[in-house]
Amino acid sequence: MSRPRQRTTDEKKSREVSPMKPLHPNGSASVSRGNVAVTTSLAGALLDYSMLLVLVFGGCCSNVWAYEELLRAESSLGPALTFSQMLFIAAQQLPSFVIWGTPSRSWLPRLKPRQVPISQWLVLVTTFASGTLLNNLVFAFNVPLAVQIIFRSAGLAVSMLLGRVFMGKRYTLQQITAVAVVSSGVVIATLSRPRAGPSSSAQPSSSTPAADASRYAIGVAMLLTSLVCTGAHGALQEHTYRTYGPHWREGVFYMHMLSLPLFALMPGHVRQGFVGLSSRTTGRPYTMLAFNLLSQLVCVTGVNQLSSRVSAVSTQVVLTARKAISLCFSVWWFGGGWNGQFACGAFMVFVGSFWYSILPALAQSTTPTNRKKLT
Repeated sequence: MSRPRQRTTDEKKSREVSPMKPLHPNGSASVSRGNVAVTTSLAGALLDYSMLLVLVFGGCCSNVWAYEELLRAESSLGPALTFSQMLFIAAQQLPSFVIWGTPSRSWLPRLKPRQVPISQWLVLVTTFASGTLLNNLVFAFNVPLAVQIIFRSAGLAVSMLLGRVFMGKRYTLQQITAVAVVSSGVVIATLSRPRAGPSSSAQPSSSTPAADASRYAIGVAMLLTSLVCTGAHGALQEHTYRTYGPHWREGVFYMHMLSLPLFALMPGHVRQGFVGLSSRTTGRPYTMLAFNLLSQLVCVTGVNQLSSRVSAVSTQVVLTARKAISLCFSVWWFGGGWNGQFACGAFMVFVGSFWYSILPALAQSTTPTNRKKLT
């Protein structure tokens, strides 16, 4: 008699936990609410990433436009512009890193405890400030912005070399081929030497062809040095975030704040840039300077937020597309002397960069594990 009662109890339990039946009369409404919640969550995520892309493309592309407008008005503005960017972003970030009051002295402010040692930030500041300053100095050496954008898109070769020598990384034949395409494109675009545009003040009409070519060569050498600094900075930053965590907000603040004392070594260059800007009869240069600073903050915020939320591969694809748009806009707006040789080199740079960026994703999608899942 006991066995039928046990079976009946088991049947009741089975009915209670059956996933095919609602546990209460409003079960279907609960499922509907769950679907609405998932849809709302997906919509929020899409809106969030859309805003990040607006920050990256809108902020960075408009910053490039304001940058070229300023340097065409005053080609010696480079150090002053770099100093202004560092000061503005450091001041904007400062309130987030200050604690007002301590247990012993309530009126003294102090900085929040760091997640990364100050010595590590000082190493990163050296490469960051050097690369940024050289980038802003190059325009005074007859190097058009179009060529500068091409160089800044060609850091793959430097990153690969530094990764192989100092971090022991290994690369596939496809990655090496993609970098070779990028490097060849840089050489072709640089040798094409498009003119800086009819309105540029960076190329004086009184200069001789030999002197002009010499200044261009110096500018290209500065770009190469900046490229090495940028590649070293990327490798050091990757090592820092891997060791201490992705504290990108702290990095933005300390790298800009700790860069400011370096400008004490070049007060004359900074003053010369501001004097040249103030000699203009209209207030347009100061308006463009303010716009450049604001767009630089938007660009830095967008790029750092994007890199903290998506993979490095996805970030590289977005930045490559952004640089391509900046290049096309610069040539269209300022008339950068587009020619067939430069177009060929630019095409090779962006195709090679995009190819290199998607290779890890392609390799992951063709792993044996993924193939088993597909079958």
